[in-house]
Amino acid sequence: MAPFSISLRSSCFILVALLILGRSYAFYLPGSYMHTYSQGETITVKVNSLTSFETELPFSYYSLPYCQPPDGIKKSAENLGELLMGDQIDNSPYLFHVNVNESFYLCTTNPLNEREVKLLKQRTRDLYQVNMILDNLPVRRFTEQNGVTFQWTGFPVGYTPSGSSEDYIINHLKFKVLVHEYEGSRVEIIGTGEEGIGVISDTEKQKMSGYEIVGFEVVPCSVKRDPETMSKLKMYDGVALVDCPLELDKSQAIREKEKISFTYEVVFVKSDVRWPSRWDAYLKMEGARVHWFSIMNSLMVIFFLAGIVFVIFLRTVRRDLTRYEELDKESQAQMNEELSGWKLVVGDVFREPTYPKLLCVMVGDGVQITGMAVVTIVFAALGFMSPASRGMLLTGMIILYLFLGIAAGYVGVRLWRTMKGGSEGWRSVSWSIACFFPGIAFVILCILNFMLWGSNSTGALPISLFFVLLSLWFCISVPLTLLGGFLGTRAEHIQFPVRTNQIPREIPARKYPSWLLVLGAGTLPFGTLFIELFFILSSIWLGRFYYVFGFLLIVLLLLVTVCAEVSVILTYMHLCVEDWQWWWKAFFASGSVAIYVFLYSINYLVFQLRSLSGPVSAMLYLGYSLIMAVAIMKSRQNPTPFCCSPKFVHIRKKAASTITWHVHHVPRTYAHTRAHTLARAHARTHAIPHLFPLIPHFYFCFHHLHGRRRRHHFSSSLSAMGFPSVCYTVILPRPVALVVHLLDRIKLAVSMALFCLGLASAHEDHFLFPLQIPDFLPPSSPSLPLPPSAIKTRLPVVRFSRFSNSSVHGRDAVCSVCLGALEARHEVRELGNCSHAFHKGCIDKWVDIGQVTCPLCRAQLLPKEREEDAVAAD
Repeated sequence: MAPFSISLRSSCFILVALLILGRSYAFYLPGSYMHTYSQGETITVKVNSLTSFETELPFSYYSLPYCQPPDGIKKSAENLGELLMGDQIDNSPYLFHVNVNESFYLCTTNPLNEREVKLLKQRTRDLYQVNMILDNLPVRRFTEQNGVTFQWTGFPVGYTPSGSSEDYIINHLKFKVLVHEYEGSRVEIIGTGEEGIGVISDTEKQKMSGYEIVGFEVVPCSVKRDPETMSKLKMYDGVALVDCPLELDKSQAIREKEKISFTYEVVFVKSDVRWPSRWDAYLKMEGARVHWFSIMNSLMVIFFLAGIVFVIFLRTVRRDLTRYEELDKESQAQMNEELSGWKLVVGDVFREPTYPKLLCVMVGDGVQITGMAVVTIVFAALGFMSPASRGMLLTGMIILYLFLGIAAGYVGVRLWRTMKGGSEGWRSVSWSIACFFPGIAFVILCILNFMLWGSNSTGALPISLFFVLLSLWFCISVPLTLLGGFLGTRAEHIQFPVRTNQIPREIPARKYPSWLLVLGAGTLPFGTLFIELFFILSSIWLGRFYYVFGFLLIVLLLLVTVCAEVSVILTYMHLCVEDWQWWWKAFFASGSVAIYVFLYSINYLVFQLRSLSGPVSAMLYLGYSLIMAVAIMKSRQNPTPFCCSPKFVHIRKKAASTITWHVHHVPRTYAHTRAHTLARAHARTHAIPHLFPLIPHFYFCFHHLHGRRRRHHFSSSLSAMGFPSVCYTVILPRPVALVVHLLDRIKLAVSMALFCLGLASAHEDHFLFPLQIPDFLPPSSPSLPLPPSAIKTRLPVVRFSRFSNSSVHGRDAVCSVCLGALEARHEVRELGNCSHAFHKGCIDKWVDIGQVTCPLCRAQLLPKEREEDAVAAD
């Protein structure tokens, strides 16, 4: 320990010394690093693609007849996210000198031809905006309407005055650059430079000062100038300052054969805004109360659903067990009455669903998309993916999606092993996971890209980018998904608490289809999401910055919670009506929110984007909305919501299997002893998991069967019903039996105390009076419309080889009563309303004890016409 302590103290001392004496480096999140400009330093304005809220089709800045830089057009380096968003950043002829107010002439165009006039008019009437960037800050302008000031990014290509048929072009720009004077001592400045590449400036020995750009504003004007006079000037020659004219005759109209002169002026204004706060003007959070209202609304929904889940677990389960015991108290003659509700499907609830491969694929993709969304939103909330870093958000999402393929493959293949019981076919599942959602998105993007290519839009992806995306897909995502699938084969598959019956149980018919309930369940998650969805759509399609990722993270967590609760509640409702096909319903219970998201997107298109023009724009919007809806549907099937349903079923089936064991393995003859009656009733009462389910049961068996013997036995043998002959024996020493007896008495005393204090009632809690189970009384004969002999007479006996239901002959046929094999020489009875087969002796014993329904499906043994004839004959 001593050397370790000395080393630790030395390390701490060195660290403190470096912090005090050494130079410190720091970086700013989010966005690029600070760049300081010296007095008179030349800076260049960059231009991005022209964008419009009317068409949503971006076009290149130089597709219009604007002035070009003297050194030619140079494209800036762009990341993957910028290319996918349709950004095309180029240099421009607009030059500034830091802290120097100037007014320059740029150029005069050639006489406009018919095509250029038509294009300018079309861009003007489609409300296209020119987007400029200075030191990574987009230009913004202000407009005032009805006394309210609005902020916009970019400025229009032109405008059309009301009541005029002429269009006017913006050809004079009045820039205002806000700068903050910076002074520092012995500080090494780290900046990104103009091209986004890391630049380390020289450290001044004594003192350094400069200017930081903290704002970039513009006032666009249309000024008519004499083209002959302006043509004599050279680029960057000075011109006189002008005010924006209000008269139309002094503005530059867009006409054929017209020459247009472009000029600009710039003013530098000192500001108190510091460089780390310069994006605050762009990212002002408006409508904070609306976001909080959305969160409070979601919390109310969560509390409501949590109350329902609480009632299901702590009240409804106990009420089901209570009713089952009350049935024995009220009608002791029918101790073999069939179970009801969710307890009936204990042997079918974990049966393999239809299309299990597709379910595993969709769950695996949901894990991948959800993981990508959660990590991206967390990093964005921490400031790593600010709008200052254009395209970084989309780039980060793609990279995270690629590397989370290992999680998708692991979850999907492990679920496949759980359903199938083995690893056979895991490679096919992994390949499908890796290709299903990316394939859907790739097909939609290809169709939209062909449309953009036909419109000559910069939003069209170049063919080289397609090869890059395909390379990332098949070189990173697919191998990692296969690796995750391989790890899933090595993991232990989930063990089910009960065995699955060989013959599926028939699902009772309903008055309404179950899918209506599934579709309705999506309204609750959508109520949590739709307010935030409005802001997200506005940021995407109306060119607004979205930076309230903290609110989005909270909404995402609430949405996952609501989806989990909805899945549990819907699964319980289906099990209560004996519908054991819950897998796909649990999937779509929360996934159906995607339908409402897509419908809301259409509503947003109709009412918020009314000015969206052209079929290409509408198809572009609907295509991206469809991808978003599919991603939301899959992301709702992440492990939390979807796996809550299997976990819920797992817990409930433990209780159901406990009940079913006692009902199906205790003798069903009417010669039961009083001890058997007490044991069965008490076993049902104590069938709730994790509440000492077997200790009181064993105690009553010991006490009533064998009194005070040293060794206590409990045996249950096969009844005349035909269930398997099994003998269960528990041998305990006398001290252990006394401890069990003491624990039961303590529990009884506590229950009595709670009852006296009014904290529990004997009607609701049957743990209070376990000794008040009435003595066994022989049952009276049930009032049946037909005697057993009449029923057996009208059920024809045939050899199993001639049984009419030939579908069971192709597999190993088993009698579900005695679990013995059905051979061709065996005699069976043909039931009137179903095709189930039982040994003649087994079904005769079933009828002899007063049953008139099939032991499996509960259908009537006799068809209605035969029953009426038999009653008339009797």
